[in-house]
Amino acid sequence: MSALTRHLSVAGIVFKRIFTPPLAGLINILVIGIALSLPTGMYVLLQNAQGLVAQLSSTPQISLFLSMSTTPENVRKIRTQLNQHPGIKKVVFISRTEALAPLGQSTGLEDVIAGLESNPLPDAFVITANAGNAKSLETLRDELRQIHGVELSQLDSAWAYKLEAIVNFARIAVLVLASLLSFGLITITFNTIRLQTLTQRDEIQVAKLIGATDAFIRRPFLYFGALQGLLGGITATLIIILGLQLLKHPLATLSQLYASNFSLQPLSLSDSLSLLLFSLYLGWLGAWLSVARHLSQIKPR
Repeated sequence: MSALTRHLSVAGIVFKRIFTPPLAGLINILVIGIALSLPTGMYVLLQNAQGLVAQLSSTPQISLFLSMSTTPENVRKIRTQLNQHPGIKKVVFISRTEALAPLGQSTGLEDVIAGLESNPLPDAFVITANAGNAKSLETLRDELRQIHGVELSQLDSAWAYKLEAIVNFARIAVLVLASLLSFGLITITFNTIRLQTLTQRDEIQVAKLIGATDAFIRRPFLYFGALQGLLGGITATLIIILGLQLLKHPLATLSQLYASNFSLQPLSLSDSLSLLLFSLYLGWLGAWLSVARHLSQIKPR
């Protein structure tokens, strides 16, 4: 019998042992799957949220509203100053007259605006910055606010950067949760293997008496932990796919209400493989720790 055949034979026996009894095996796998799906599902949602933030804040703009007393000469000076600023990519001037007509059309108050004695809107500059991070934009906004003739400096996408900060915080929370749940999964496998070593104590003693090595005795237990972890990872992947499908329709409805084409992106192939390998490793690690501890305590009589 070749080495590959022996390994496949052991794997087949271990697979049957996982589902003996069937209900207990299914519960263990389901618990592992749910525990793995929690941080992984949050990771997928964060990846989607990060993409949404990037989409919303891809063209950061700062609006400069000039004071009502600013003269055309001052406007030209401010435009020249802005065009020469190294942190500014593009400058667009919107006059008071240009801003008034679209305002009436967008609000449906053309008649009211036509009856005004004077234009209440100020001249404004819309600035596209070179930098895309929130700190640099806030520094530029505060700097432009000091220009003579500028009444108000407003960062249009400030809320998007606040959302970005929340996403970064949530990412750390996911890492903490994943670490805690990983420890819990190792503990589950550790206790499962401990019970198996206790129930098979006599068999292990006999195997040691006839010369079986620790590596030979350890092998089926390691296979058990690794296979159980892998099945838990597959279950977690299925839970995430099902969860995303359930969220797909409500999100599409919400996107239509806000005239957006945003949609949830599924777990990528590389992330899915990483999840399966990670779950397999956790199961193997829990089994190795357990069998290494308890196998040394079993001595042949």
